[in-house]
Amino acid sequence: MSAKLSEYRAKRNFSKTTEPAGSKARPSDKPLYVIQLHDATALHYDVRLEVDGVLKSWAVPKGPPGEPGERHLAIPTEDHPLEYAHFEGQIPEGEYGAGKVEIWDSGTYRNLRAEIEGEEPVSMPDSLAEGKVEVFLEGKTLHGGYALIRMDGDEEERWIMLRLKDRDPKWDIEPEYER
Repeated sequence: MSAKLSEYRAKRNFSKTTEPAGSKARPSDKPLYVIQLHDATALHYDVRLEVDGVLKSWAVPKGPPGEPGERHLAIPTEDHPLEYAHFEGQIPEGEYGAGKVEIWDSGTYRNLRAEIEGEEPVSMPDSLAEGKVEVFLEGKTLHGGYALIRMDGDEEERWIMLRLKDRDPKWDIEPEYER
């Protein structure tokens, strides 16, 4: 796992920041997600999904979209350790990501691409590689379907976060985009 967190660790001085270094990774029974409000250079939301022992992360300037079909820019960031899902605090001035971090929402999620009836299940790592992640968030604030889609043709890697249309908020999700 250390290779997965090498970029994360290289950007931080753990003698100055209280951010977790990631030494106690423990996969969850149900994969977790966290959305943190991060008041750094610009106020934004960090959306993080547990995948293969780390938190895959995107900075979403406008936060998660609220209405079905609504799309917000999502910029991928380095993987974070699982312990970061519980991190709140002040990253000191002069350190990478300096500013206040607070948990805005947290919970578990389901990989919707593994639940599509009549289709071969797609794992989260494969969904990330394909640039098509579909999840059902079951949190304190958010409860519903969301997609993270990599935009093609960009020089920089950019994604969009899309609110899916929930026909039945517990099981039946109908994406508002073509696969």
